[in-house]
Amino acid sequence: MSREILMNVTPRETRVALVENGVLQDIFIERTRKRGLVGNIYKGRVKRVLPGMQAAFVDVGLERTAFLHASDAVPVPYRDVVVPRPAAEPDAAPEKKASESITGLLREGQDIVVQVIKDQLGSKGARLTTQIAVPSRYLVFTPDVQGRTNVAGGRMPGTTGTPHIGVSQKIESADERQRLKDALAMLGPAELEGGYIVRTLAEGVSAQELSADREFLQKLWASIAERAAAEPAPRLLYEDLPLVLRTMRDLVGMEIEQVRVDSRETYQRVLDFAAKFTPELTGRIEHYPGERPIFDLYGVEDEIQKALERRVQLKSGGYLVIDQTEAMTTIDVNTGAFVGHRNLDETIFKTNLEAAQAIARQLRLRNLGGIIILDFIDMQNAEHRQQVLRALEKALERDRVRTHISGVSALGLVEMTRKRTRESLGHVLCEPCPVCKGRGELKSVETVCYEIFREILRAARQFEAQRFLVLASQEVVDLLLDEESASLAELEEFVGKPIKFQVESQYTQEQYDVVLT
Repeated sequence: MSREILMNVTPRETRVALVENGVLQDIFIERTRKRGLVGNIYKGRVKRVLPGMQAAFVDVGLERTAFLHASDAVPVPYRDVVVPRPAAEPDAAPEKKASESITGLLREGQDIVVQVIKDQLGSKGARLTTQIAVPSRYLVFTPDVQGRTNVAGGRMPGTTGTPHIGVSQKIESADERQRLKDALAMLGPAELEGGYIVRTLAEGVSAQELSADREFLQKLWASIAERAAAEPAPRLLYEDLPLVLRTMRDLVGMEIEQVRVDSRETYQRVLDFAAKFTPELTGRIEHYPGERPIFDLYGVEDEIQKALERRVQLKSGGYLVIDQTEAMTTIDVNTGAFVGHRNLDETIFKTNLEAAQAIARQLRLRNLGGIIILDFIDMQNAEHRQQVLRALEKALERDRVRTHISGVSALGLVEMTRKRTRESLGHVLCEPCPVCKGRGELKSVETVCYEIFREILRAARQFEAQRFLVLASQEVVDLLLDEESASLAELEEFVGKPIKFQVESQYTQEQYDVVLT
């Protein structure tokens, strides 16, 4: 499989596309004025503790206070600054314990070190955790898994020094997982205690490379802890890398054949980063100097436009209808023009199989998260239903974001969730329509005419006027003077006052004013 990464850089916006066999699979967008916050570490101050919500609002220096739920806070003895313990390794199955009361965890005015796990979405502030995780290329450092670390990075009395090591579940080989664990354990104790999670990109790397990564993380956490001890809250302690360098850290592995950058300055930054951390990949990075935009060359611009549309066409002739709401996203599968070649069951089955692949891709492209409801076409054959679910699960395995399929509901709907950490593509690139206010629909011209009739009747009962002047859009005035002219004449006779009309070219179809003169 041919995999390429394309980087389109302008002074105000950076876009990164992952293309497989010429087909866009992922798109990431970062704007200078609105950089993502996920991964940033702050020293914040607790502003409010809300027992009823089991949460606290923390001032970390952003425009809105951030949100910290009790389930994301770790119980620690009171001290001026809390540097928390991180989450358990991802391939472990920790016991589920009831969260402690938020009032037992935090108090108002307390300083605490937190990490952003979810960007500001809409009117909601960023979501925080006290379970810090600092990533590098091959490892994630989770400070103080076994015990508690003070702000300066030293151990609290009575804690053990054995590091906790986890391995990404996406490394499937049991032998390779054990080799990586052993290689990390054999490096011996580090100066700063904590746990490590071995990332998927570490598959096949040497012990020397793991050692270099561990040393880098140790120095990075020491500097963060030192700043946390010395600087007042609220304060940014650590900012994650910009998009192009995060891409080199997180996405670019041995399976990537080429990285193409259309900005010479950014190309040099990427090359310097690779030379320092992944020298074996420097030969795959190239500058694209062509006059034709790089995204146009690969058809990425067209794919982005399609990803903003409600309807997604399938190759067979079927289609998906995707609706994103505040509470959830719904995806409806339809056969459309696909009639099949054998029988109805086979037609439905093939459409649903194709839809499963397309749905997984659209979730990545559009970065849809939260609750997602999939309405596949009803299948009578139980084996067909299982095959479609398996196809969906297999297609979702390629998703870097955590997903979970709950199964099929009593109504035949597939319920799933996808972790939401940043705004969807639609929310990044678009805003609610000022005409329909985000409803996606407008009142019909006929409905607006009848509203105007009711408003004139209401005004006639309340006020004395010589006549009424109606300001409305061209479409509304045309209907009032044409098809509704008889009704208008009856209304004039009933109120005993003349009614005049004036077209306002700036008015939308739903806008109107009734002026008393």
